Amino acid sequence: MGREGQLIKELARAVPSAVGRRKAGRSSGARVSLGIGDDAAVVVPGRKADLVVTCDAFCDGIHFLADRHPPDSVGYKSLARATSDIAAMGAAPRFFLLALGLPQRFTHEWLSGFLRGTRRAAKQLGVVLIGGDTTRSPLVSISITVLGEVAPGQAIPRSGARSGDVLYVTGALGRAQLGLEMVRNCPLSAVKSSIRSQNRILSQHLYPQTRLKLGQWLGKHRIASSMIDVSDGLSTDLGHLCAASGVGARIWASRIPSVEIPASRAQFARKYKLDPLKMALHGGDDYELLFTVPRRLAKRLESAPEFRDITAIGEIERGKQILLVDSDGRTKSLEAGGWDPFR
Repeated sequence: MGREGQLIKELARAVPSAVGRRKAGRSSGARVSLGIGDDAAVVVPGRKADLVVTCDAFCDGIHFLADRHPPDSVGYKSLARATSDIAAMGAAPRFFLLALGLPQRFTHEWLSGFLRGTRRAAKQLGVVLIGGDTTRSPLVSISITVLGEVAPGQAIPRSGARSGDVLYVTGALGRAQLGLEMVRNCPLSAVKSSIRSQNRILSQHLYPQTRLKLGQWLGKHRIASSMIDVSDGLSTDLGHLCAASGVGARIWASRIPSVEIPASRAQFARKYKLDPLKMALHGGDDYELLFTVPRRLAKRLESAPEFRDITAIGEIERGKQILLVDSDGRTKSLEAGGWDPFR
């Protein structure tokens, strides 16, 4: 068996996987009848369920820095960020495919760390590896496809927002950007020390949590009219949602839940001119949910899981403008300033 074959076996052993033929059994959810070891996997869709499929790339030098980000974080985050798109549709993730390109020197210790992180994420997210591809590459290159399912008619698109809907976001935005700035600019020894001590400032950047329970609840109860995950930054992702829905929006700066910079990092923040509001608006990588709810249904959100993490930040309006109202009551156009890999 060649090195690639050994690598595939290592992947299948290290991460929750479906290998070979599997008895179908009785199940109302999607299941695998043929997994890793053939030219392609065979998935049997669940009864009365739609398949939801997404693909996400994660590349060294673009999305992470292999010489500074710990390999278990790369493994964890590559799967978590792909699965966040499933959460944004109100769906439940089931399976994933992994395409992995590695330099030769990364096929031993680095790969072991990567697989530890991938395994941790797979267990937390409840997904099973059913196939993919491996190859040698000059840089680490990861592509993950996630398959999920949702009851017919319950998937939440970006395109359902209507004038008068209330705009909500989960969590505190900008935390991932603050973590990234630390990884980029702090001495590597300090970054490693912070990681070992499980520094919470770094956690959202290195090990983002996805809002699967909330997303599924919003879909099941038909509460959200539109939804997107905040991966590219609030200013950019709100633009995506509004463009898909053919609407505009007005948000209030004072209502946006922004990262809190601890006193121990105040000097660091000043040095690199890190502003909490700007990081919340444009930072990205938070993988929180941004969604709209018709005003008549807003009260029902009080029954939602993680309700305390949900904040109303504005409302949908007619027209195409996205407006930001600052703390002094002045209104200005909010331009998309978030992540763009081609910028």
